Amino acid sequence: MLQKFNFEGFLKALEEGKILVDFDARTGHNHGTKFRMRQDALPMLYEKAIIIL
Repeated sequence: MLQKFNFEGFLKALEEGKILVDFDARTGHNHGTKFRMRQDALPMLYEKAIIIL
């Protein structure tokens, strides 16, 4: 369970290359801009991370 988004953690993940920016513009249709990251790095974006079994 992830709680309390941490913007500073988001910036740190960007700086460390754990978050990638994906510009998904295709011919004839623009799908927008996305952020991509590995799931194992997701907890660094939150103040509280709890493993639920």
